[in-house]
Amino acid sequence: MTKVFLNKKISRRIENGHPWVFANEVNRVEGPAEGGTIAEVYTHDSKFLGKGYMNPLSQILVRFLTRSKNETIDEEFFYNRLSEAWAYKSKLGYTENCRLVFGEADYLPALIIDKFNDYFVIQTLALGIDVWKPAIVKALERIFKPKGIYERNDVPVRELEGLPQIKGFLSEPFDTNIIIRENGLQFHVDIENGQKTGYFLDQQDNRRAIEHICNDADVLEAFCYTGTFSIHAGHYGAKSVLGLDISEKAVTQAKRNAELNGLQDVCKFQAVNAFDVLKVWSKEGRQYDVVILDPPAFTKSRENIQKAITGYKEINLRGMKLVKKGGFLVTASCTNLVQPQLFTEIIEMAAKDARRNLRQVTYRAQASDHPIIWGMENTHYLKFLIVQVL
Repeated sequence: MTKVFLNKKISRRIENGHPWVFANEVNRVEGPAEGGTIAEVYTHDSKFLGKGYMNPLSQILVRFLTRSKNETIDEEFFYNRLSEAWAYKSKLGYTENCRLVFGEADYLPALIIDKFNDYFVIQTLALGIDVWKPAIVKALERIFKPKGIYERNDVPVRELEGLPQIKGFLSEPFDTNIIIRENGLQFHVDIENGQKTGYFLDQQDNRRAIEHICNDADVLEAFCYTGTFSIHAGHYGAKSVLGLDISEKAVTQAKRNAELNGLQDVCKFQAVNAFDVLKVWSKEGRQYDVVILDPPAFTKSRENIQKAITGYKEINLRGMKLVKKGGFLVTASCTNLVQPQLFTEIIEMAAKDARRNLRQVTYRAQASDHPIIWGMENTHYLKFLIVQVL
């Protein structure tokens, strides 16, 4: 067994449960140090801390899989972990569509598995977990007997681990354009070519939160992607809904989703640059009862954090100006580096510049099938806020 010994003078972060060991925290490695190797991690004075997979090509040298010295990392380990994740998600009521595995938050670092009813989409984002992909597929087949399994490993982060970007079937081929149900509605999901794993499950609970404010309202959604918030708004009784997205393909699918739910007369969509449109329309004095802002992540690096802050402030400032007095702003951020306190500070700054007062209606994170582990900031990435604009 490969053994990794930590430096003496490092923080107690790892001992307190954080699942990553950075290369600069390591004093020495005894035994093979090849990528994908399972290693035991010890303190400088040989106190056992846990086992995980390692990759000397990565800044994160070891990612923990277990804190038990007696637990063996084998096929049965992954079957048990997936069974535990499924039991937890089922207990919370996520039995049809859910994020079955949310990486570190489900104690399987760098592994993402989304369940779309009987179909599964997998991302193995680090070398050490990619090695166990056959075991993970076997566990899914054993637990669920799925209709199909697909991998969406066409993501740049894999290259940092020395892995190629790939996507394709991990089961017998199937039609990757499927339909799922959410909150009494139906949505097309393009598993093969949609963003991420094909659909954003992390907002499924938050989409219900707009029910009452959208009744009999004129609604504008910027960055609507395939129209999930917009179609929920129409379903909840909106008089009119206009969704904006820069992607022609996303807008086409949004229109198909509206038709699928019989809401094509209420929900309209345009392929435009939402940044530009918000600016122009706010100057023109357009007004809506509800404005929804759910943009993509603005940065994935700390070097660009100020640019992200500026971007969030700008779109929320414009969004507030488009809200009628007494109307509602629904705003979200999935940028991991913009932590919750910073996000609310940005909204507050935007309100001051817009000369509007805010009354908080609700503040949420991602859906509970994407667990948040205290002490692991990267597991708390989504911020979702509804405020009344006065």
